Amino acid sequence: MNLKQYLETSISAVLCKISGETTCQALISYAKNPQFGDYQANGVMALAKRIGRNPRELGAAVLKELNLGPVVGKLELAGPGFINIFIDPQFLCVQMNNSSHNRLVALAPNPNTVVIDYSSPNLAKEMHVGHLRGTIIGDAIARTLNYLGHKLIRHNHFGDWGTQFGMLITYMQELPGGAELNTQLADLESFYRAAKQRFDAEPAFAETARQNVVRLQASDPDCLVMWQNFIKVSITHCQQLYQRLNITLTEQDVVPESFYNKRLESVITTLKSRGLLTESAGALCVFLEGFKTREGEPQPLIVQKSGGGFLYATTDLAAVAYRCQELQADRILYVVDARQSLHFQQVFAAARLSGLAASSCSLEHLSYGTMMGKDGKPFKTRSGDTIKLIDLCEESVERAFALVTSKNPDLPEHDRKKIANVVGIAAVKYADLCKNRNSDYIFDWDSMLSFEGNTAPYLLYAYARIRSIFRKAAFNPDTNNYTITLNAPAEIMLALKLLQFTETVETLAQDCLPNQLCLYLYELAGVYMKFYESCPVLKAEGAERESRLGLCHVTARTLHQGLELLGISTLEQM
Repeated sequence: MNLKQYLETSISAVLCKISGETTCQALISYAKNPQFGDYQANGVMALAKRIGRNPRELGAAVLKELNLGPVVGKLELAGPGFINIFIDPQFLCVQMNNSSHNRLVALAPNPNTVVIDYSSPNLAKEMHVGHLRGTIIGDAIARTLNYLGHKLIRHNHFGDWGTQFGMLITYMQELPGGAELNTQLADLESFYRAAKQRFDAEPAFAETARQNVVRLQASDPDCLVMWQNFIKVSITHCQQLYQRLNITLTEQDVVPESFYNKRLESVITTLKSRGLLTESAGALCVFLEGFKTREGEPQPLIVQKSGGGFLYATTDLAAVAYRCQELQADRILYVVDARQSLHFQQVFAAARLSGLAASSCSLEHLSYGTMMGKDGKPFKTRSGDTIKLIDLCEESVERAFALVTSKNPDLPEHDRKKIANVVGIAAVKYADLCKNRNSDYIFDWDSMLSFEGNTAPYLLYAYARIRSIFRKAAFNPDTNNYTITLNAPAEIMLALKLLQFTETVETLAQDCLPNQLCLYLYELAGVYMKFYESCPVLKAEGAERESRLGLCHVTARTLHQGLELLGISTLEQM
């Protein structure tokens, strides 16, 4: 257990013992003021009210019974029944020395099999800013779960089937092959736009496109070759962007809609066998209790159209069944924007009701809001076009290069470009990750590239500054023998903050909110700066100097690991 869990479990057990109740919660929180301790237990008052006891008397009884061993140095009863908890500095010393060279966060004792579905670009177009949030939020969650030792299965689920591919195949059929075709495919956005214009303007073209959909679904060899060629080019585009953004998805993680084609009939059969299908206007629907239209009518989940075609819901039900039954997933996470919330609520409910998903498997829609421009509308170019993600990355790197050049013009251009590349990509990612994923947010170049506040440049600089201290001190953390001791209040505060990294990472794995980790790293950098200002490192001598360098080392390790979980690379100097 991490420290917060230990306190919660231990104090809750004493509350149960004293009260005779079976469900008591200590309600541990961080103390807002250091003079009132490091943690605070707030559960005494709620329990006292429930069982009709005086909260101060109950709190005193808890303190008399409580034994937290070497972890806690002091307990205080405050106010109407708060318990202030002061962590023992000697316990923190032991933890800091363990953290110097050992794993910062223990592996999960009972690892889960987790399928995480994220990114999901549209293969017919180039990735744009609308794909950014799902990609980087999903990747941060995936990295964290993987770090904790869970069996992680990444799925990049995207559409590679349907009418739009009939349209694209038809357009490809009319173009010269070879190099010319490859040149046109190099700009997927233009290629798709040209095909769509033909589809909308020419009835004969549109009819041929529909016929090609039927041929594709019947495995026509010529259509399959063109389809596979287009898919290959599209995936290559995606992988180039993933590499640019330091995203862990690979081609092996691609599990598209077509993968589930052979499983769709089985979904219909299962729903029918459970008596869940209702015919409505020729379509097969599942009507679920609690889902109503705006007019108060039952909201259908359509799984098969009147013409026999299947829908997104059918594919998603097949995906749930595959992930739950064949992959044996304990958790299935869907990092998809908030506009799909109703869809996933219905799919999850139908999967549960039909038995396609076991009751033991957690189905979680991790929704996210929209990236907005300063005008409060979805972020677009001045002409109103959707911004390509690659263009956003390149502009961020260019702006970072100008910023680095203005701050350090004497640095060789090669070094400035290297720093700009890391800072530019980190700024784009961190500006998103530091916001609650459930909220819309305003995209602002100036704030995201600032060296002040909760930004990537600030954290990268904090890490690089510690590395520069090591160079000045000729200190090698891997070979220098040192023992961390904690005497000054700023040393104790830093050690406590470092110990809370475990709590933050484990909470992120559970709640899937990367902004919690961003806030922790920002606060850690601030606590470190206070330590550095009040506790001289390079001017200290002997064991004290080595101890403080050791604390710097644990801080650097924690910043590096935290940023790595967010998919952000670090720099040795800036």
